[in-house]
Amino acid sequence: MTSSSLSSRFGRLLILPDPDAATAAAARLIAQTIRNDARAVLGLATGRTMEGVYARLAAMHRDEALSFSGVTTFNLDEYVGLSASDPNSYHHYMRTHLFDPVDADPARVHLPDGAAADPGAECAAYERAIRAAGGIALQLLGIGDTGHIGFNEPPSAFDTRTRVVELDEATRRQNAPMFGGDPEAVPREAITMGVGTILESKRLLLLATGPAKAAILAAALEGPVTPEVSASAIRLHPDVTVVLDTDAAAALSPAFKARATVAD
Repeated sequence: MTSSSLSSRFGRLLILPDPDAATAAAARLIAQTIRNDARAVLGLATGRTMEGVYARLAAMHRDEALSFSGVTTFNLDEYVGLSASDPNSYHHYMRTHLFDPVDADPARVHLPDGAAADPGAECAAYERAIRAAGGIALQLLGIGDTGHIGFNEPPSAFDTRTRVVELDEATRRQNAPMFGGDPEAVPREAITMGVGTILESKRLLLLATGPAKAAILAAALEGPVTPEVSASAIRLHPDVTVVLDTDAAAALSPAFKARATVAD
C-alpha cells in the first residue's frame, strides 16, 4: 500500500480495492499509533464499517502482542436514554467488538453516559476528561448519510463542543438495522463530540467503504466546506488520512483520485 500527498493541509488519501483492504489499512494505522506510544489517547467510532477494524485490532492483540493496557480511549457518541448495559448502546458495542477481546483497562475507557440524569453536565464532564487526558492523538471517524462525523447533524458549526443533538430522520433510518429494522426504535437524541472537539485531535483518520457512501464523500471532500456537511470540516485539519475502498471513492473526480494511489 502506498499513498501520495494531497496537500499540506489535507494529508493522505488511500484508495484500496475492497472493504477488507480498507479496514486492514485503518487498523494498521491505529496499531502503529499504539506501538509508537503505548499510552496513546485514541478517539473511537462505531458502526458496521468499524467492526472490521476492531476485529483486526483484536487479532493483532492475540497474535502480535498488541497491548491496549496503557491506551486511553474516548468514543465519539452515545444515544441519549440508553444505559451502558443496553445491547443497543455504544458501550455494549465497544465492549463486544474491542474492549473485551483485548486487554483494555476499564479505567481508561470513556464513552458518554447516555443515561446521565443531567446530560448537559455529562457533556461538560466529557470535555474536561478529554483535556485532562492531554487531548486525542488519533481520532477514528466514519461518515453518515447526512455527512455527519460523530452525530454532528446538519447544520453543525465547526466550533461546537460535546453536546446533546437531535438525530436526523435519515440517520435514524440508517441506524435502524441495529434496532431490529425499525427507525422509530432508534433514539431521537444522542450525546456527541462536537466538530470543534474532533478538530482538536492531533490526527484524524476517516474510513468509509461501499457505494452508499460515494455521493456524500464527494460532497465532503470536494464540495464546499460547510456546516451543512460536518465531515467537510476535516479539510481544515492539518493532519488527515482518508481511507476508502474503490466503491466509496467512485464519485470523486478523476483529478482528485489521481492524487492518491489505487492499490491493485
